[in-house]
Order: sequence, then C-alpha cells, then structure tokens
Amino acid sequence: MTHIISQITASLEKIQAQEIIEFEVLNPDLHSSYNGNIFAIRGKEYVYRGFKSWVDLAQLLGCKMLTPTKLTEHTICISYKKLNHDSSFHKSITDKEEKYGQNSIFNEIHKNEESAFIYYYLQALKNVKLDTRVRILNLGVNSGDEFEAIISLAQNISNLELVGIDYCPSAIKAAQKQFKEYPNITFYTHDINHLDSLNIGEFDLIISIGTLQSSNLEFNALLMSIVQKQLKQDGAMILGFPNCRWIDGEMVYGARVKNYAFSEMGLLYKDVVFSKKYLQQKKYRVTITGKDYIFLTATSIRK
Repeated sequence: MTHIISQITASLEKIQAQEIIEFEVLNPDLHSSYNGNIFAIRGKEYVYRGFKSWVDLAQLLGCKMLTPTKLTEHTICISYKKLNHDSSFHKSITDKEEKYGQNSIFNEIHKNEESAFIYYYLQALKNVKLDTRVRILNLGVNSGDEFEAIISLAQNISNLELVGIDYCPSAIKAAQKQFKEYPNITFYTHDINHLDSLNIGEFDLIISIGTLQSSNLEFNALLMSIVQKQLKQDGAMILGFPNCRWIDGEMVYGARVKNYAFSEMGLLYKDVVFSKKYLQQKKYRVTITGKDYIFLTATSIRK
C-alpha cells in the first residue's frame, strides 16, 4: 500500500480536477480475507484489499471513487476522480449572513443523507430519550435537517415544542416554509451570542451541530452560558463537532485549520474535552461518539 499511495499521488499531481486515473486490482468480492493477504491465481500472486480500503484511500488523496468495472475473471478496474477543491462552501465568498443561506453552496448539502452523520445523530437522540424531552432548542438550525430526524423518531411529535435559531435569514425562511404544518415548531432569526434577549426560557434538550465552533463565537463562554441559562437542570444536550469538510459533492473526513495542508484535529479535541469536563462538573453523564461528526451527548444525573 505504501508503494500504491506513492504512485497514485504522483499521478494525481499530473492531472487536473475532475480528471480520472484508473488501475487494476484483485476483485475483493471473490474472497473473504483481511487486507494484505496474498492469493495465487493461475500462477500469479495478488494482494487482497477490500473495497473499504480503496474508498478510504480515494478520500484521503482528495478523490471520489467511481463504480468499479470488471476487467477479467479475477480483477476489476478502480477509478479515482480528482476532486475540485475550489468547489467548496468553505471557500465561498458571500455575505457573512448568507454563507449558509439558500443561495449558497452549503444549501446543496444534506447531512441526513450521509450515513456517517445520521447514524450517530439518531443514536444520540435515542440516548437522551427523545420522547421525554418536551422543549427542544436547536442552535444553528439552518433549514432544519436535525428537526426532520426528530420528527421521524418521535412517537408523537405533537407532544414536543421545537425552537430553532439561526443567524441566516434565508435559511430560517426556508425552515419556516418546510415545517409550516407543525404549529409546535418555531423559528427565530437571531444571533446566538445574545440569546437572553429572546426570553425563550429553559429547555429539556439543547442541540447544536457545527455551530458553536464558529469563528465569531467564543466557544467556552457561550457553552457555559447556554448550560446555565437555557438548559434545565434535568435536561440533556447534543453537540456535534465537524470532523470533516464538504468538497465537490463529498463529505471529506478530517477537520482542517488555517496554515495546515492536512487534517489537524487539535482544536476539535480541545473543544470536545472542555465540553466533556465542564458538563461532568455540572453533573451530566457524557458520551462521545461519531466519526465525520463527533457527537457529545450529555444527560443529567442529578437526583
């Protein structure tokens, strides 16, 4: 694999975004084995590598793996399309309020269709015993993806009161339109730095996915304020920390920070560890799960 990475990397440096490189490998469907085991077929040796290994490598090298095609009785063709890193909402230049709006690249992203996101988010909702949480607040709700999952999971959505807050006017407008049939769902266009001015009260469950880490927010201070002022003492919290980037139609694993050409997760871990320690001090049981999004789930253990 070391040699393969070197060869593919060199080939990718010679081509433009959206161009494709191809190579022949052993068809992994024909065997059940761990990566690296050798199979002799008609006098020729092949190294076994599963599809997951090829998919992972494509993402790590900034590519999208296309559907493999059969070449021979025992081999297939793997095709990698080089991603266009300029086609990313992270680099989009737009009005600050509308970077995540209805006319932005971000609006093309549907997290609930990403299995690596929705699986762990649904797990977090189950862990906090969703149907026991009457008042639910979503900070950074955008157009309401997280509410869609709640509606699908709740035994009786009419028993819940959902409140969504976002800084982006067009996203809130879209959310209001999408959930107009639910009178128990309310949306506000508001800066979460100033939640007190809304007078929305306390909540049984507070959710925030990829919002509290925004550059215009002071994470530690804001988290402590939310826990102290908006979260009920016997409440629960779900925080989602992005450990990915959205590039050219792909959710690419690994947090990135300025001045690094590779994934560097120091800031991510710092925020996760602070949140865990703080919530434990406040008598919450905390679990951490996930992959492309790290989910911190906190439930009160106060008696």
